[in-house]
Amino acid sequence: MSSIIPRDIVHQHSEACADMGEQFQAIAMRLGKQQKRLMKYLEEQFSSFDPLAGQIAMYMASVCIRVFEQTGSDLRKVTTQDIRDAEAKIKPSISKILPAGDGFSTRAKEQERGQPHLMDEVLWALFDRAEEEGKEDEMPLNPKQSAQIYIMLWVAVEALNGRWRE
Repeated sequence: MSSIIPRDIVHQHSEACADMGEQFQAIAMRLGKQQKRLMKYLEEQFSSFDPLAGQIAMYMASVCIRVFEQTGSDLRKVTTQDIRDAEAKIKPSISKILPAGDGFSTRAKEQERGQPHLMDEVLWALFDRAEEEGKEDEMPLNPKQSAQIYIMLWVAVEALNGRWRE
């Protein structure tokens, strides 16, 4: 069983990715190659999204992988079975957090998650950041897209969590 990555560490590593700007692309490409099966799965899930939402989702997936990597120790490759197990784990919670929109973040935080601080960081980025910064009109995604991305990243984080050992 993996331990929970502390909130301050999650935030520190997430912010470091954002601060890198364009330089993060090379790291994201390397991480994508290392977690090829997981990234292929996410690309398949996000293929129905509009291109901007898909790009945001894949960037956020890379950040999630990077947080695990930067936290240290062993992050093994995610397998198809790991993805299936993660989907099965979160499936009962999906009806409890939907619909997208008002209250989604609160309902999502009430669910048991393998890495709650990392998932809270994802929620903040998708739902709360623009609101906190007074830039609701700059939100590139609608609530439904944000909820879809959150759910797929939840699967990814659960699968990664199962392959990570401190």
